[in-house]
Amino acid sequence: MRSHRRRANAEDIPVARRRTQPERAKRGFPWMVAAATPLLGLSAAVLLLGPLRSWLPLPVAGLRERPGADGRLLGHFPYAEAPAGVLVSIAPGLQLRADAADALQAMRSRAAAEGIDLAVLSAFRGIALQRQLFFEVSAERNQSASTRAQVSAPPGYSEHSTGYAVDLGDGRDPSTHLSPRFETTRAYAWLVANAARFHYQLSFPRANRQGVSFEPWHWRYEGSTEALRTFSEAHRLSR
Repeated sequence: MRSHRRRANAEDIPVARRRTQPERAKRGFPWMVAAATPLLGLSAAVLLLGPLRSWLPLPVAGLRERPGADGRLLGHFPYAEAPAGVLVSIAPGLQLRADAADALQAMRSRAAAEGIDLAVLSAFRGIALQRQLFFEVSAERNQSASTRAQVSAPPGYSEHSTGYAVDLGDGRDPSTHLSPRFETTRAYAWLVANAARFHYQLSFPRANRQGVSFEPWHWRYEGSTEALRTFSEAHRLSR
């Protein structure tokens, strides 16, 4: 009977009556520690990084807000400024990267042939100009940073700084320029139907997950590997 009990397997004991034997617990202890160590380390890192983040310099002078875990600041992803050497003039005071400029010219020509006047309202904006637009306009309108960020990116976080983004309008209806009413124009309808053929994409559609206000006038070029890489995080969030 004793030998039978010694040979009895734990699986023969009803689940409700099983107990961990001391010897088995001892043998399992090192394995449990090894498995728990990475989790403990991660937890410690999270606890430490919270206070440490408050010691890091603010990313934008004049803003108290800090980027979230995905890098966004007030809804906007960070973007490097395009080097001057890659920009070409598309009109007086307006520049884009060469591939984006060529695609834009082709798109405007096609639109014109179909009776649509696509007006270019803004293109490349350096970080210094973006800083001026963000802070000066918010001061003039008595806007908070979060309110201003719904319609204009903080400096260093604007797609315009990449040299791939443009603001477009309807040349036959200038009263709708940079307004949600641009959505009602023939130019906007033409862009929705045709812009993808020229590798242009609406950046901020309605109810976008970035939390940026609907901007029917703001389009970005995605026709090269570098452009796609630049906006990869925005694409990830849009899926």
